[in-house]
Amino acid sequence: MSAASRERFGWTLYESGPEHADHTVLLLPGALATAAFYDDLLAELQVEDASIRFVATTLPGFGGTPAPADVSMENYARVAGQIADELGCAAVVGHSLGANVAVEMAGSGELSGPVILLAPSLSRVDESKFPRALDRLSSAFGHLPYALMLKIIGPAMKSSLPAHRREVLIAELQKNDPRFLRRQTRAYLEYLDRHGSLAWRLCDSGVRAWVVFGEDDDIGLTDEERDVLEKCPSATLVTIADAGHFALNQKPGEIAEILLTAVSG
Repeated sequence: MSAASRERFGWTLYESGPEHADHTVLLLPGALATAAFYDDLLAELQVEDASIRFVATTLPGFGGTPAPADVSMENYARVAGQIADELGCAAVVGHSLGANVAVEMAGSGELSGPVILLAPSLSRVDESKFPRALDRLSSAFGHLPYALMLKIIGPAMKSSLPAHRREVLIAELQKNDPRFLRRQTRAYLEYLDRHGSLAWRLCDSGVRAWVVFGEDDDIGLTDEERDVLEKCPSATLVTIADAGHFALNQKPGEIAEILLTAVSG
């Protein structure tokens, strides 16, 4: 989908949809990913002809974009909150690391919601084993484990992305700088450790949240976190059948339905 781009606070924003739409939604992709990962969802919503304006971005540092000096989750959430406030974004969709940024936006009061959280990691134990392993290996080998990961990411992701989009999206992932990935992953895992679990932080924020996982995702929830969210009056848990970590790309129609429900509510 064609979109106009502009820079704000060092972030590149890709805006699409009606100029005077009823709602504006901020789209935050995950680690290594870029705004291109939202193209499938945007195409689906264009078919729906919803009166929504979308602002997609790439978290600075990922996809070969210039990295900020401060790669903390708190800083990403602060700047994303400024963008959302300036553009009047009524909702935020975040995938993976982008979902964690949205959780921090909610928890720190940068956002009043709603949020659609696609495969967030609410604690270190929820996170995929790969970034945890890469972080451990980087203590001995520096950025080299991340460089190797980027070389083999194509075959490793073969079954995780829809065939018609696989080459384009893998090319986006391979744009990443392994030195930045090492620095950012360490900061991200330290952030999770500081909180222990983000489930209570999300619920206590009172922000209306849809927490969405593909049924085959290797990221999930602990039993305690699931119990917290199931009892949380502002949270709704959703499982997408026949989808993994990239349900955003595998099942964009189902994600679109959740977004339309969130915005209309």
